[in-house]
Amino acid sequence: MNPLSDRINNLSTSQTLAMAALARELKAQGRDIISLSLGEPDFNTPDFVKEAAKKAIDENYSTYTPVEGYLELKEAVCRKFKRDNNLEYKPSQIVVSTGAKQSLYNIAQVMLNEGDEVILPAPYWVSYFEIIKLSGGTPIEVPTTIESDFKITPEQLEAAITSKTKMMWFSSPCNPSGSVYNREELTALAKVLEKYPNIYVVSDEIYEHINFSGTFCSIASVPGMLEKTITVNGVAKAFAMTGWRIGYIGAPEFIAKACTKIQGQVTSGANSIAQRATIAAVDADPSVLKYMVDAFHSRRDLVVGLIKEIPGMKINVPEGAFYVFPDVSSFFGKTLRGTKINNAGDFSMYLLAEANVATVTGEAFGNPNCIRFSYATSEDLLKEAMRRIKEAVTTTEVPA
Repeated sequence: MNPLSDRINNLSTSQTLAMAALARELKAQGRDIISLSLGEPDFNTPDFVKEAAKKAIDENYSTYTPVEGYLELKEAVCRKFKRDNNLEYKPSQIVVSTGAKQSLYNIAQVMLNEGDEVILPAPYWVSYFEIIKLSGGTPIEVPTTIESDFKITPEQLEAAITSKTKMMWFSSPCNPSGSVYNREELTALAKVLEKYPNIYVVSDEIYEHINFSGTFCSIASVPGMLEKTITVNGVAKAFAMTGWRIGYIGAPEFIAKACTKIQGQVTSGANSIAQRATIAAVDADPSVLKYMVDAFHSRRDLVVGLIKEIPGMKINVPEGAFYVFPDVSSFFGKTLRGTKINNAGDFSMYLLAEANVATVTGEAFGNPNCIRFSYATSEDLLKEAMRRIKEAVTTTEVPA
C-alpha cells in the first residue's frame, strides 16, 4: 500500500528540472552533454547587487524578516512598478516571497476553490498547470500555434470562458515561447475580460527586461485591469539572481493580505540578505542590464538562424526571454537511427541520446508539437549544440 497522499501521487514532476537533473547525471558519467534545458542566465549577479548583500551581512540583517517583506523593499518595488510599468501600488499591495514560483503558489492557494477554472494560453510555463491542480483548480488550456506567434486571440479567450472561470494565467515575455504581447493585443484581451468582473488575471512578468521588442506593456496598466490583475515579478532572470530566491507580487490589497496570511503559515518571510540585495536591484535603472540583454539578443539571432538551416524544424522569431520553441512535428512517425519518433518527448530524448543535447519536450508546456531550447549559454556551445542536432536529424530517415 502506498502511504503517500493522493495530492503528491497526482502531482507531476517538473519536466525542466527533471531533464536538467538527467543532464547532470549523464555529465557525471562522462558524457559530453550540452544542456539547453534549464532557464537560468549564465551571467554572474551584478557586482552592485553583491555589494548590497555584503553590506547587509555587515549590518547584521540576520533576524526573521516581516512575512510580507521588508518595508524598504516593498517601497522599492512600488517605485519599480511606477517607473517601468506605470502601475500605482502601495506597499500594502506588495508581497515578497521566496521566488516568483512561491508567489504563484500563494496566489493559487488563496484564490482557487475546488473546480474553479483557470484559463491557460498554451504554451505556458510548466509549473502553472500543476500549481493550479494542487490548489483544487481546473486548468483550461487554450492552444496556440507557431503561426500565431503562440499568442491567443480575444475570440479564443471569449470561447474558453464559462460560469466556472475564476482566473487567467499567462506570461509575457513567455516561457517557453519567448512571445511578447504588445499593448494593442493586451487591450483586446482586456476588452473581453471587462465583461466578466469576477475573473482575475495573473500576469507573470519575470522576463520583462529580457525583451527585444523595444516596448513592454503590463496588462494591469490597461484601463480597468489594475483592480483585477495580480502582477508577478522577481529578480531571478533579468538580474541573474536565480539562487537568491526573491519574487514579489503587486495585487489588490485583499489578495496581498491573503497571500501574506498563507505565507505566514508556510515559509514566513524571505531571506534577509537576499531582500536587502534586491532593494539595490529593483532600484537600479534597467539600463544596467543592457549587456546581458544584448548578449541574449545576439544568441537569439544566432540560434534562430541555425535552426532555420535544420530540415524539418519550423521556428518563429521570439521577441523576449531566452528560449526558442521550434515545431518538430514533421519528425513524428519517422525513424531516426533506429529510433521511432512518435512525439515531442521521443524527439527530445532522441536528441539527448544521439546528439548529447538536453532540451525539454513541449508536452510539458501544453504544446505537444514543439520542444524548448534555452539559449542562456555561450555562443560557442550553442553553435556546437545546433551542429550536433542538425547531424542527428539529417541522418537517413525510414518512413514508419
